[in-house]
Amino acid sequence: MNLLRASATIGGLTLVSRVLGFLRDMLMARFVGAGFASDAFLIAWRLPNLFRALFAEGAFSAAFVPMFNRTVAEGDKENEGTGLAAGIRFAEDVLSVLLPILIVFTVIMMLAAGPIVYAMTGGFPDGGPEKFALATQYTRITFPYLMLISLVSLLGGILNSLNRFWVNAAAPILLNICLIVGLLFFRGASDVETARTQAIAVTVSGGLQLAWLILACWQAGVRLRIRLPRVSPEVKRLLKLIGPAALGAGAVQFNLLISTTLAARFLPEGSVSYLYYADRLNQLPLGLIGIGVGTAMLPSLSRQIGGGDHKAALDTQNRAIELVLLLTLPATAALMVSAMPLIRALLQHGVFTAADTIASAQALAAFSIGLPAYVLIKVLTPGFYARADTKTPVRIALVAMLVNLILNLVLIWPLGHVGLALSTAISAWVNAILLYATLRKRDHFAIDGRLRHTGLRLLAATALLTGMLLIANPFVDPWTGRSLIERVIALSLLIGAAFIVYFGAVFALGAYKLSTLKGQLRRRR
Repeated sequence: MNLLRASATIGGLTLVSRVLGFLRDMLMARFVGAGFASDAFLIAWRLPNLFRALFAEGAFSAAFVPMFNRTVAEGDKENEGTGLAAGIRFAEDVLSVLLPILIVFTVIMMLAAGPIVYAMTGGFPDGGPEKFALATQYTRITFPYLMLISLVSLLGGILNSLNRFWVNAAAPILLNICLIVGLLFFRGASDVETARTQAIAVTVSGGLQLAWLILACWQAGVRLRIRLPRVSPEVKRLLKLIGPAALGAGAVQFNLLISTTLAARFLPEGSVSYLYYADRLNQLPLGLIGIGVGTAMLPSLSRQIGGGDHKAALDTQNRAIELVLLLTLPATAALMVSAMPLIRALLQHGVFTAADTIASAQALAAFSIGLPAYVLIKVLTPGFYARADTKTPVRIALVAMLVNLILNLVLIWPLGHVGLALSTAISAWVNAILLYATLRKRDHFAIDGRLRHTGLRLLAATALLTGMLLIANPFVDPWTGRSLIERVIALSLLIGAAFIVYFGAVFALGAYKLSTLKGQLRRRR
């Protein structure tokens, strides 16, 4: 499957998941709001979500997929047709070591939930012991999700290597369905009880996602047996790669954790929620574009580099950046310029107030400055992982995290929660620029003429889009606070006009040709 088709498969299913996620957030804003219970739940959800992003979706996949592909390829070379069997044996060895580690780690984290929450929040100076106790309780409920989703990642990595991208991409849909069902049918009489229901739904969704992946693996002829732990040389190598990959792939998540911690400690109640809702909107294009393209290109890039086809690898990387810029630049402009009408239309109802809208929109505009960088990080890091280099992205990530921490401490006092969002965006650009510079210095990547030509014209098309949004916002904004139908119509008109203006400019300026997109969508022979 070619890059655009694979990315479209992942991105399309991610779109379904993110749409359901927004429906969940709308219901969350309506029934829980942005205050006491919401802050407590979001702190509890931040920790398992952080580890999921670092180990399950980021580090584990980055280290496992190239090794699994290499094992399959070497098995086929040695004895034709035995490659997949060799890969499954490797996966079983990994499972035998991973499962006991996950069980022990989960138990320790649940027992130590109180000190961990205190370290993150300082005991919630704004909410007192009741809020701290609530966040601790929610953390114990949600943390088993980490163990379940890590096993999902192992099975998903196998399926991705077999080009069955859609199965793993569909799994997060179950998370959002569980949370929505909890809000609609099992919510309590108060925001505290409703937030507790959400915490329970998180862990239930982990079990459903694991069952979904097990069934898909069986249908693909992959059945992993649970064995006694066996630390083979390949497993040792994988474990050595996972740690550095976690830091390298999770710099943005670490930065968000730092921002959340500072907001809980030093800023007024609701600041944690403002950052969460803004980040959720900002994460939409990252999930659709960056994660989709990065996930799709890693197996291909690993095979091309492993086979010595460096010209094809270079082309894969250039076309990936070309694709993400085509889709990310207009999203950046829209989130920066139209943050207020977007937040108001999606979230401002129930107990989510106009003041919450303004605060969340300010954070969204700041976060979105770094959106192209967030996406480029996802596309550039496979250039290291495909070469089994997980240490370099770590060093770069540590520099970016240090920049983020310094900026947080400088900007939090004059700008509040907006300063925290802005710090995260700037540090993401530091990360992306250093990744690119390192690849370029090692002759592992260079911008080709086609990407240079396309990039300049995409910037021009984005400038035209920005002008259109500035003109349209005053007309659309009043309608985004009215009835549901009026909100939908207003957003549809704004998004439709933006789509026409941007892609009309893209094709008129010659940045992309319709025939090029059609060609990339077709399967290669």
